[in-house]
Amino acid sequence: MAHRSDALSMVAVLALLVSILASYPRSVQSIGVCYGMMGDNLPSKADVVKMYQSNGITGMRIYDANSDTLKALKGTKINLIMDVGLSDASSSSSATTWVNNNVKPYYPDVSFKYIAVGNEISGGDVSKILPAMKNIYSALSSAGLQNSIKVSTAVKFDVVGTSYPPSAGNFSSGASYMTSIVQYLASINSPLLANIYPYFSYASNTTQISLEYALFTSPGTVVTDGPNNYQNLFDAQVDALYSAMEKVGGSKVGIVISESGWPSAGGTGTTVSNAQKYNQNLINHVGKGTPKRPTALETYIFAMFNENGKLEGVEQNFGLFYPNKQAVYSINFK
Repeated sequence: MAHRSDALSMVAVLALLVSILASYPRSVQSIGVCYGMMGDNLPSKADVVKMYQSNGITGMRIYDANSDTLKALKGTKINLIMDVGLSDASSSSSATTWVNNNVKPYYPDVSFKYIAVGNEISGGDVSKILPAMKNIYSALSSAGLQNSIKVSTAVKFDVVGTSYPPSAGNFSSGASYMTSIVQYLASINSPLLANIYPYFSYASNTTQISLEYALFTSPGTVVTDGPNNYQNLFDAQVDALYSAMEKVGGSKVGIVISESGWPSAGGTGTTVSNAQKYNQNLINHVGKGTPKRPTALETYIFAMFNENGKLEGVEQNFGLFYPNKQAVYSINFK
């Protein structure tokens, strides 16, 4: 039997170890990059997957079920968000066909993590989102995959009507459909996918939003909201969305950042330096979570390439790489 002094010493050592471990920064669960394909000069799908691997990128988002990409992803363990359009999930039979054609033949060799039912759906189509989500969930359940692959939808930040201060976050009157979506996500234990772009908020309101606040480079607190202090706009936007979800029964629903990025040309504040700062600071930051929820925030950067098939201006300049595989700027994912 240990002496009492030895036991006390052991307790003290354990307490010290706990405090040391707590002081280490939490690492992000996953940093992914969105793989848009709206370009006529992009590398082959197999070469793109190799680029993800060589750069240490552990997650990918694709916007449709591209068979060549899925084949190239087999065995790579790259986590995948794959989008499905509302039309492919408009009925139980269409959803089953889609899952049978685009998920089952590749699982588990492809590491499907989320199926995004629609991306930034607006207008009259918003009423179709929840039924389509339920159809995909049912199809995955029939295949025995409902616990392995999460079903969600990807929304723009503008579903939030009130965002300041973050604790006052509320869905806009035009986004009342979000209540049923959030409650459904809570029932199936899935996160909400959110496309969060401080860039667009900054570019549309440079008089009130500083570049430093948008780029994670503010030297101190910019917004104080009760016990929470905000040094960057990204955290404030994410926490406003958390607050909005809490108000409609989604206090246990998480958020995955399905898109975020900064363009390197084409608009206000769009320099290679600013794009590099934003994306590197984003990677370095999200492992800490937000003031409201200080746990690692899974994040996908938009986008892998500059895509010449997108609208001219900022939309063509979100890429981390040029189509010739050359980096637009240096970035470290590890």
